[in-house]
Amino acid sequence: MSHIQVILTLDMENLPANFQDILKEEQAVVAVWKEQGFLEHLFLRQERNGAVLIFKGLEHEKVVALMETLPFFPLSKSIEYYNLMKQF
Repeated sequence: MSHIQVILTLDMENLPANFQDILKEEQAVVAVWKEQGFLEHLFLRQERNGAVLIFKGLEHEKVVALMETLPFFPLSKSIEYYNLMKQF
């Protein structure tokens, strides 16, 4: 089964005034992904400037398309994608 790691970094210097509202929308979206079974893990970064998401069973193009639907997508500074091979 394929796994893709996504590292999302937010542009913390240019957050909108309604950031907390956007955060709630973001949490709702990733909760649905978890329920649907293709978001395996979500880690918040200790620096509080983004997250690391682990997707399973999806093609790279589908993960990119999903990430572009996130409420945080317009606030992102960078998004990195890594195709992983699970060892154990």
